[in-house]
Amino acid sequence: MIEQRTGYGIAVSVRLPYDQAVERIRAELAKEGFGVLTEIDVRATLKKKIDAEFRPYLIIGACNPALAHKALTAEIDIGLLLPCNVIVYEADTPGESVIAAMDPIPALDLAGNTAIRPVAEEARLRLVRALEGTQQ
Repeated sequence: MIEQRTGYGIAVSVRLPYDQAVERIRAELAKEGFGVLTEIDVRATLKKKIDAEFRPYLIIGACNPALAHKALTAEIDIGLLLPCNVIVYEADTPGESVIAAMDPIPALDLAGNTAIRPVAEEARLRLVRALEGTQQ
């Protein structure tokens, strides 16, 4: 079940180990037309930069080119709010993971441009379907 955990994100808990959850969300994002532009391994970065231990945690920068083009055409500076970030991290319960996505509606509403809203709604719909697909 999709949860609105914060004012800026939607999430799902899955009964999958971290590595499988990462692979599942990559596949589901692809089905919804999102490509992966960036991946940040937070655990490895924190270990390398400040020698801190952290749970497995990945930030995926996902982009749907058609939606990005529409948003950029409506407002050139909207790139400051792109791409859609998706996170995967190991849950507190062994064998479970959390997968969450930036909610594009509140994020893109920051622009104050009504032409962006339909793009945000479409992006949210696709991200919700991707999150739901990880539960199957």
